[in-house]
Amino acid sequence: MSKIFVIAVTPGEPAGVGPDIAVRLAQQPPAAVLVLIADPAVLEQRARQLRLPFAAREWNGRRTAEAGVYLLPVNTAHAVEPGRLDVANAGYVLDTLKTAVAGCLDGEFDALVTGPVHKGVINDAGIAFTGHTEFLAELSHASQPVMMLACPGLRVALATIHLPLAAVPRAITRERLTAVIEVLHRDLRDRFGIAKPRILVCGLNPHAGESGHLGREEIEVIEPVIKTLSARGMRLHGPVPADTAFIPAQLADVDAVLAMYHDQGLPVLKHRDFAHAVNITLGLPFVRTSVDHGTALELAGTGRADISSLVAAVEMALALINNKR
Repeated sequence: MSKIFVIAVTPGEPAGVGPDIAVRLAQQPPAAVLVLIADPAVLEQRARQLRLPFAAREWNGRRTAEAGVYLLPVNTAHAVEPGRLDVANAGYVLDTLKTAVAGCLDGEFDALVTGPVHKGVINDAGIAFTGHTEFLAELSHASQPVMMLACPGLRVALATIHLPLAAVPRAITRERLTAVIEVLHRDLRDRFGIAKPRILVCGLNPHAGESGHLGREEIEVIEPVIKTLSARGMRLHGPVPADTAFIPAQLADVDAVLAMYHDQGLPVLKHRDFAHAVNITLGLPFVRTSVDHGTALELAGTGRADISSLVAAVEMALALINNKR
């Protein structure tokens, strides 16, 4: 069993495509143990709609587990209709994540792979929720989670995550930026096996502030942090204007780009390879990867949901576990 990794998989919002892609993943699972943490009725219903077989063994712990698909049941509050959100099932989504995190922390699972959740319906249920990254960090008591998306040939991490654009400048402090870069550097080294990571740091403002004429965050925050951390031996380049940060000449020999906010860096990566992009949470005490897409309610139960990102997320999780070991 020591060579077989155990991956917890949470399909996410039950009315979205998460159950679809989980059922499809079960058709050709990797050489690992996949534990689907979900309502069996939802997965069985979705399998019938997709006209696919679905059989999963009950999960009884990793001691006797062999490679294959297992099911750890968590029940929804209401019956699920594909494509129709139900606030009553918001708690179910969070319960699957709580179960998965508990298993990761106590060593039952080697990694967590998550399907897409719908932030709006969780908030409509009266539960404050800004996203997987923040929620998983809270559950695992991680002080500085870092969101990074990766596709073949490009990694983009974020200094801030799910914030309104107007709140971004005041959130980029020297303390926060230092902590984010430290986590990014450490996990590139320890999880990705890059001995001396090279990180390109974007500026916040157009033209990286134009020497203070278009904003002073680069002068007062970003440049001092880069200087301090570079003196400690980190290989940092920047601040680079975001409009030229992703051209091939800038990305040559770069292991990751650090964007200052969500929509500064992620549109470029998703344009490059949306189907195979993976969301990775750095700074957690366990490996967590995810699909890079949303719930796609209109595709639920139709058979048209693309499984590529989920497959890539599982493959990335296995690679990161291997690197860590």
